[in-house]
Amino acid sequence: MRIGEIAALVGVTSRAVRHYHHIGLLPEPARRANGYRAYTVRDAVLLARIRRLTEIGLSLDEVRDVLADDAGRELVEVLGELDADLARQEREIRERREVLAALLEAPPTSDGPLSPALAALLESVPATGSPAAAKDREHLALLDTAGGGAGAGAELYAALRPLAEAPGVAALYERLDELAGAAVDDPRIAPLAAELVAAVPDEVLAVIPDGEPSPTGFGRALLEDYPPAQREVVRRVMEALAVRVRATRGRSV
Repeated sequence: MRIGEIAALVGVTSRAVRHYHHIGLLPEPARRANGYRAYTVRDAVLLARIRRLTEIGLSLDEVRDVLADDAGRELVEVLGELDADLARQEREIRERREVLAALLEAPPTSDGPLSPALAALLESVPATGSPAAAKDREHLALLDTAGGGAGAGAELYAALRPLAEAPGVAALYERLDELAGAAVDDPRIAPLAAELVAAVPDEVLAVIPDGEPSPTGFGRALLEDYPPAQREVVRRVMEALAVRVRATRGRSV
């Protein structure tokens, strides 16, 4: 194959192939008598590997490290991994299209667009004028958009449904609302945080991803959305739930 042919086969530009040669990421192939590069299937597999790795967000230096680890592997093994990667992408695209189809069929909402699983959860929640409850809806909508994997999200929303429908939850939201203008040493913070933690069933903990809840990343952004006293309540809830998650999974705290 010539450079234009391998570029078209893999789905990159000839300029990209030359750049990979220039930085040493893709070795220069042997040249024919006429001076043209002669690419092989092995070159195409390596170029496809580079493309896949860059598409998932790896830097070129990180790609170089991965390729170094692949150097001693058989071609069949690398081809198998590429095929598995393509199958994963097909599955993710199919899942996203299923969610999109459901969104197109569902009536628009003020929170939307939401995944069908989250929309079903929010529809089951009793109506309330609580600002804290409204904030929770916003956070769930953000998590729904940023969380990726629709299957994992659906599992979490299903586990949250009994909690969302519990009659005592509205009173907990009202007590959280009352702390909107309070100081961080308000004596109501500790008991409210303890009751919120106790209200979360083990079924919810079972579907929380490893390392969550955490006051970093998404959790940090969530905390910053609350005024001081409410933030302290939510922070304590996060920390206590993290302890419970580790305990239920047999890890030391």
